[in-house]
Amino acid sequence: MFRYKVTVEYDGSRFCGWQRQQHDFSAAGQVVLSPLVKPSVQGSLEHALFCLTQEKVLVEGAGRTDAGVHALAQTAHFDLSKEYDANKLIPGLNFYLRPTGAIITSASLVSTSFHARFSARSRIYLYKILNRRAPSALDEQRVWHVPYPLDLDLMMVAAHDFLGTHDFSAFRAAECQSKSPVKTLDQFDIIRRGENLEYTVKARSFLHNQVRIMVGTLVWIGRGKLPASTICDTLLSGDRTKAGPTAPPHGLYLAGVSYPPDVQ
Repeated sequence: MFRYKVTVEYDGSRFCGWQRQQHDFSAAGQVVLSPLVKPSVQGSLEHALFCLTQEKVLVEGAGRTDAGVHALAQTAHFDLSKEYDANKLIPGLNFYLRPTGAIITSASLVSTSFHARFSARSRIYLYKILNRRAPSALDEQRVWHVPYPLDLDLMMVAAHDFLGTHDFSAFRAAECQSKSPVKTLDQFDIIRRGENLEYTVKARSFLHNQVRIMVGTLVWIGRGKLPASTICDTLLSGDRTKAGPTAPPHGLYLAGVSYPPDVQ
């Protein structure tokens, strides 16, 4: 078997999320959809591979993004029984993927020891907010529109309290299936670009909805609805009700995944 690593970019508004669903990939390798049901990214990739290679393969991703969440650089891998020129895989797969809202931006042949999820050293997420009175005509499904003034300095001070190793029970979704709520955040930066705010978060792994809840809490701090000290208090409490709201999915992007040099 030959293992390929690919980088995938996709518009999350056109998918039901990363993970394959029963409704969107049949045993015959055909997409089975009603006009009202969106496909998954994983199922769409597997369908494109079937169309190109006539092989039924499992595509493994570095992260399972939710419905509406975008990717600038999702990493995935799959195994094929035949060796292909990686540069020819890209246009071949994109021929079938382009109508779905996903695109392969890079592909390479890697060792069978490489695993898109388990080999990952860190994941970087980007969250985008449009901070002005008027909503966006162009990016409605790509940013969170917050029409209220936000105090950037307060949010930056509060975001610093997320760094390091903590029990993030207060910042996880009720349906989160992670075995441990303890995670280590390596980076949390916030920058303003005119009317736009960008939150960049880096860690080895995240809990379900962790980034969105952290961003939602910081927005409440920026609006003055919570004190900046609330982050430490909420982390210690482990109480989800003490944190802010869950930010909407359409402002979130999986921006990149890094791996140790010896497994690429």
